[in-house]
Amino acid sequence: MAAELRVSRSDPGQFTSAAAVARWCARRGWPVHPLAPGRKTPVGNCTACRAPGHDRGACDCLRAGRWCHGFHAATLDLDLIEQWWGARPGHGVGVACGPAGLVVIDIDAHERELPGRDRLLPGVAISAGIDLTGLANGFHTLGVLAALRGVTSPADDSSTLRVRTPSGGLHVWYRNDDEGRRWQCSAGSGGARALAWQVDVRACGGYIVAPGTVTRAGVYRPVGPAREPAPLPSWLAGELERTGHLPAAPARAAAGPRPVPPRARQAVIAAGGGRGVSERVLAGVLAEVAACAAVPEGAAFSEKLNRAAYTAGGLVAAGHVTEAAATRALREAAEHARPGQDGRCRAIIRGGLHAGRSRPLSPGGRV
Repeated sequence: MAAELRVSRSDPGQFTSAAAVARWCARRGWPVHPLAPGRKTPVGNCTACRAPGHDRGACDCLRAGRWCHGFHAATLDLDLIEQWWGARPGHGVGVACGPAGLVVIDIDAHERELPGRDRLLPGVAISAGIDLTGLANGFHTLGVLAALRGVTSPADDSSTLRVRTPSGGLHVWYRNDDEGRRWQCSAGSGGARALAWQVDVRACGGYIVAPGTVTRAGVYRPVGPAREPAPLPSWLAGELERTGHLPAAPARAAAGPRPVPPRARQAVIAAGGGRGVSERVLAGVLAEVAACAAVPEGAAFSEKLNRAAYTAGGLVAAGHVTEAAATRALREAAEHARPGQDGRCRAIIRGGLHAGRSRPLSPGGRV
């Protein structure tokens, strides 16, 4: 285990087991789920979950900690991770991008016939006078977009985690630090949104293959020096917004921040030990969790609870709060938002706290 942890801080591409890859991801706050052996697709659902009309939201498999429903079952729970990959070491590792706060640019290098000029860079006119000779894949179209904006192409961004795919493509991982923007996938969107030809976006509503995962086609290997995602560049965020990767703003019942439920507030005060700044930091993320009570579905509850637990774990590691009191506050807010889902919430809280403890956080939000 000690050798594995040393490797985990340097190069996940050197791991010798999928379980090690999954643990490495979970410790970074990236929920994981199993992929079918040798493939890049999630493990299939059980017979009951494959039945027509099956209600995923009411599924007992998710509540029982089974992997049905792909990235919707992703977890940070290290015990569950050991159970999943310990029993099936041949399974690959997928990361649920939305709950992980990730935006991954998926660049393909497939040899295909060049589409019309209007499809190369949606929304960007390419005049007939421009010579397209040599333009053949997503590396080229993304490079053209970056050149038009006067910036470095994500494919050449050595400041962030990049992962070479077995087919010769590239996954460029970025961190979404803007909690007000929930970027949506273009992969699987049915053509409703696109950044560039042969360039997909993996974000909320999707998953990405973890670095170090082995498939029949080969290994997903990190390239370059970076092993952590950098913040999403502002120019790229602008392009994603321009090309429809943000959902329509949901209707709000009332303006202004929502309060933390009374019982959770008392737990926050206890967690902060009387230190006002740490109380406010924890109260802020708990309020996001509590606000999900007003939205039965589609509120990104798991993401918000995971984020709150991760923040609390950082405060615990820095000595600003006690783990017992932070856990109590998280559970109170989760119970307020999603009554009767204690088992699921406990797993998210446990995993988030564990991941957060690896990065001590000051009350001001600095690692």
